[in-house]
Amino acid sequence: MADFTEMMRALGYPRLISMENFRTPNFTLVAEILIWLVKRYEPQMDIPTDVDTESDRIFFIKAVAQFMATKAHIKLNTKRLYQADGYAVKEMLKITSVLYSAMKTKQMALGEQTEEENSKFKFDLGSRISDLKAARQLASEVTSKGASLYDLLGKEVDLREMRTAAIARPLEINETEKALRAAIKEVLESVEKTKDMLSNVVSDETSLDAKIEKKKQELERNRKRLQTLQSVRPAFMDEYEKIEEDLQKQYETFVEKFRNLCFLESQLDEYHRLEQERFEEAENTMRMMQNVLREEERDLTKSSLKDEDSDMDVPEDEGSDSDMEECRPSKPRPTRNGIMTGRAARFVGNMQGGDSDETEDSEIDVDEDDEEDDEGEEEESKDLEDDSLEGPVSRGVRPQRGDKTTSAGGER
Repeated sequence: MADFTEMMRALGYPRLISMENFRTPNFTLVAEILIWLVKRYEPQMDIPTDVDTESDRIFFIKAVAQFMATKAHIKLNTKRLYQADGYAVKEMLKITSVLYSAMKTKQMALGEQTEEENSKFKFDLGSRISDLKAARQLASEVTSKGASLYDLLGKEVDLREMRTAAIARPLEINETEKALRAAIKEVLESVEKTKDMLSNVVSDETSLDAKIEKKKQELERNRKRLQTLQSVRPAFMDEYEKIEEDLQKQYETFVEKFRNLCFLESQLDEYHRLEQERFEEAENTMRMMQNVLREEERDLTKSSLKDEDSDMDVPEDEGSDSDMEECRPSKPRPTRNGIMTGRAARFVGNMQGGDSDETEDSEIDVDEDDEEDDEGEEEESKDLEDDSLEGPVSRGVRPQRGDKTTSAGGER
């Protein structure tokens, strides 16, 4: 039916047609469309347009059907056209399809003519390949049809004799009566079967009506019962509403406490995180301070070792005998117990001034120093007491490493 509306629009029908117009019989619209289609097919054709009475409508439908059968060779069902509904649309679709195909053919012919005029002096073999294929197929079909027709015509001699013999054979009344009686018997049996089916349909209809009535009564009872149940208030409804209100309050309290708990947990997590960061920061600071103190201690140890080496190294004196007699430094005695506090280190040693009468060599032997270091704490304590009792004694100048000279003793 959608094709009918599209074809009518393409053919140029001045009015919009919808399928909703044919949901119910609409003979006026059908008559208008038929008149327009007839005029489109044959403009000089005179068709009676009176459709007021029943006889006029019948005459109109017959005239249209006769015209289409004689002129366009289109067979129309007059009963369906008279119904003026969807079936009438199917009948009118036969006419519109013919007109639509003619219009398309004309448009295609015009298009091909314009293409031929445009490409008059051009010959494209690629565009004719499809035509060549169609021509080959038609030629093969014509050949096969001609061969089959030739074979059938060859059998016509025998078939003609058989046909004439069958026509010339006289009909026997007994066989004819027997065949008619068999046909009548079959018809009566089919009628009996149809009657039985109709009786069964009637009984089934009565039983279904009884079931429907029973279901309706049951439905009505259930509706009345529902109305009574809805109108009566249960005895426990007040208690139920009260409990429901208490439940709502408890739920609100629960939600509030749960929200507070979540907030406190988040605050606790944040506090733990800050404490962890502080602890890590303090640990890093402590580690850095320990590293710094280890470096300082290492530097101080190195400097103390350098001082000990400088005390142990005494250069040979190559001066004259008078210089040796004038002042001679005593053997340095490094102490074992060096006291180091913080960044400063204090070394306690013993320096004894020698008499001028001693003329021994000023060279210090390392082995003798080692033997003197092994004597013990008693000799060291005696040396400390001698240092405290000596008073002001002139002391020799001790050369130091690192291009520095310090005065070990002098006049006080």
